[in-house]
Amino acid sequence: MRASFSAPAHAALLAILLSASAGAQTYPVKPVRIVAPYPPGGGVDTSARIIAQALSEVTGQQFIVDNRPGAAGQIGTEIAARAVPDGYTLLLGNVGPNAILPASRGNLPYDAVADFAPVSLVAVSEYAVTVHPSFPARGLGALIAVARTRRDRITFGSTGIASGPHLAGELMNALAKIRLYHVPYKGAAGVTTALLSGEVAMSFSTLPSVMPFRANGKLRILAVTGAKRSPFAPDIPAVAETVPGYEVTQWYGVLAPARTDGIIVSALSAHIAKALARDNVRRSYAASGAEAVGTAPAAFAQLISGEIAKYRKIFESGAVKLD
Repeated sequence: MRASFSAPAHAALLAILLSASAGAQTYPVKPVRIVAPYPPGGGVDTSARIIAQALSEVTGQQFIVDNRPGAAGQIGTEIAARAVPDGYTLLLGNVGPNAILPASRGNLPYDAVADFAPVSLVAVSEYAVTVHPSFPARGLGALIAVARTRRDRITFGSTGIASGPHLAGELMNALAKIRLYHVPYKGAAGVTTALLSGEVAMSFSTLPSVMPFRANGKLRILAVTGAKRSPFAPDIPAVAETVPGYEVTQWYGVLAPARTDGIIVSALSAHIAKALARDNVRRSYAASGAEAVGTAPAAFAQLISGEIAKYRKIFESGAVKLD
């Protein structure tokens, strides 16, 4: 049976549709908050600020980064998930709280899939295996040899339990058959400070956070965690050259709370694509050690689902234990 509408009802529906379309065309009409679930100074914060500035320029409205660190990204991620789904609170998501944590446990204060509307991937980068200059190894092979023979603990700092850097260290333990001991911090800046002071022996840090210290000799980078060498530091070998099969990458992307109007999500995705096409934005990401990569909402959703499945398989195999 075909549904029928009265003239007033049809007019009301038409008004709603026209209003939604107009809202998308003018979005945003006020400042937009981008929640970065880590402290200032790390890769997530850097990526958030680059895209926020670019979106401000593209749209003519201010995009403001709101750092909400804690619990390996869970606190800020939950804040974004619970926000009003009107397009004016967004999340700068990343592999830790949006893929690794969901793959490793079921008691999160948010659902990484059901509570978000993916908008666009914005950048991808690798981690850098970094040591204090006093550490007795100048290459990854030497580090593994030291770890197998050294009696005292070799510690590595990360941005929190089940964060990307934590998983990077645990996966190295599993594949290289060594034992590095994890020390969690609240953010990348804390990890870098601890490494510079010798509080920890090594870290799996984002390239942007450690490259300046490599340049001045205060830290040494032994390898990067991507499947191959980074185009931004081609002289640094990939871990996989010494430990076959090893690969851990970091990605950054914009997500909105679930139930955000699809028209607004599409409009925001288009704004991001326009922002990432700018040469100055791509250069800013390159300077931070990341590659600017935009996607459609559906493609970003597929990437997140694939990452969760990948890491869940790793955890279920027992190759990585977070206890």
